[in-house]
Amino acid sequence: MKIPSSMPNLKGFRFPREIVAYAVWVHHRFALSTADVENLLAERGVIVSREAIRLWVNRFGPHFATGIRRDQPCPNDKWHLDEGGIRINGVKHWLWRVVDANGDTLDILVQTCRNTKAAKRFPKRVIARCGQPGVLITDRRRRYTKPTTAPIRASTTGSKAATGRPADVRK
Repeated sequence: MKIPSSMPNLKGFRFPREIVAYAVWVHHRFALSTADVENLLAERGVIVSREAIRLWVNRFGPHFATGIRRDQPCPNDKWHLDEGGIRINGVKHWLWRVVDANGDTLDILVQTCRNTKAAKRFPKRVIARCGQPGVLITDRRRRYTKPTTAPIRASTTGSKAATGRPADVRK
């Protein structure tokens, strides 16, 4: 864990800089709740309230979140685009997600209805944030072939769209 150099001085705070930095880092790095961070610090002998942790996270969280995002490894060159229907509280939603070859989820999109405009923006947003993939693998559904391949063809000529089916499968 690195304490960001841009983190402001903690003069006037009850706890030292290292404890505040550790609490905020753990909250963002492992997606823990303030209660979990409170218990973690209590095991180490530091008694702090959830409200104090929440205030620290709100005040210093952006510094740590950008540092954690920056230190994450680059996504793999091979991406898988999935679309599926899921039920949330009994209501059908459409889930789009992009996963790289390492199994890391790059981005997700959940919609209550299938919106073509949003589906076309989704790959563009992922490409803008993570860079251009070498291969984008889909499951060859006609209904979203156009939205997934259009941004890739428009952004660069070097990449190609692939399908998840083996080459020996007959149509």
